Amino acid sequence: MPGIINDLTVAGTLFLRANARKLLSKSDPEPDLEKYRSGMQSLLDQAPAGLIREYEWLDIPGNRPPWVASGIDLQAGDQVSCFMAGRVFASKPLDIWLSLGLQVWYKVGAGEIFRGTDNSHSFSAQENGALQFGNYFPNDWQNLQGERQQDDKVYKNSSGMSRILVIRWHKPAVECLRKMVGLGDFDGHLQSEIDRIDMGDTTPQGWSYLWNIGRSNIFRKQPLETTDDCIHCQTQGDTGILQKDVDTVLDQHSEISWKWCVDELPSNLREDTVPSHDYMSIAVEFDNGRDITYYWSSTLPVGTGYDCPLPNWQGKEYHVVIRSGKEGLGEWKDERRNLFDDYKQYMGEPPARIVRVWLIANSAFQRGKGDCKYSDIVLHNKQSLKVL
Repeated sequence: MPGIINDLTVAGTLFLRANARKLLSKSDPEPDLEKYRSGMQSLLDQAPAGLIREYEWLDIPGNRPPWVASGIDLQAGDQVSCFMAGRVFASKPLDIWLSLGLQVWYKVGAGEIFRGTDNSHSFSAQENGALQFGNYFPNDWQNLQGERQQDDKVYKNSSGMSRILVIRWHKPAVECLRKMVGLGDFDGHLQSEIDRIDMGDTTPQGWSYLWNIGRSNIFRKQPLETTDDCIHCQTQGDTGILQKDVDTVLDQHSEISWKWCVDELPSNLREDTVPSHDYMSIAVEFDNGRDITYYWSSTLPVGTGYDCPLPNWQGKEYHVVIRSGKEGLGEWKDERRNLFDDYKQYMGEPPARIVRVWLIANSAFQRGKGDCKYSDIVLHNKQSLKVL
């Protein structure tokens, strides 16, 4: 009963917020898909000869399960750019929707699934085959071939639509985009994709993104004047889990220590319900496939622990609040946790080994801003293992 009451309370707050934004004309308006198509089509019509090999337009309803053929067949090495507009709602009354960079995934032939880091994405085909697209949330991927964890009936409550423009180029994508933007642009879509390509991969060296959530530009490594190199996390309307493999025993002496500076929290509501589950954290994964994740809550008391409210993560991830409220935001804090004791207290009999350290950021539901820096991550038992 308490969990249901919390869910209803948060949902009610989000409903009131959504209606207040509408009344004050502060809502983020839904994209005008006809205007989007007309503007992008005008750019296609002006393209010089020798740039575009072919293009296709594709509409995917938000309640359509994967996979949907684009109408373009690719050969390995083909250069492709995809531009997307639209909105897919998890809950329209609560104004909960995911960016298309998160929602729409790609698949070429029998190859592995992937997504872009924004609402546009350019890539070189790794396989021969039909280019396909698929909705992600509220399902989750079972494997890299794009099979799903849950029955596809879960999509029936989603709404909205994605409109996708697929361009297969004659030459490298960024070269063609630069020539196109020299003739004009529409709402900055071409220049935004050029900037995204020029930025490159921001993934910190030695780390990788969890495959079934996909790559993002949330995390990047940067030097600081007051401490060693840190990983900077900046999130808004997106999600990502950064991982680093480790291999060490879990026993009574196992601890993790780190420093972090949390400048801004992505939620001002309790984070233990699905529509408000926006947070930033550091986590440790064990050899039984479970993880414990430590985070700074906006409202929940220190010491609060709960199983992840997201259906696909229940029984896998456990959340523990170690700081709460606004006091201390913007300041570097030192943390140290005994992993064996925490696992035993919150999750049961501890497993044998620690296999990964994670950095997590989620701001997909409320689309708030989160900003945090991490440094000096160390695993301790008989010997210390520096992770960052």
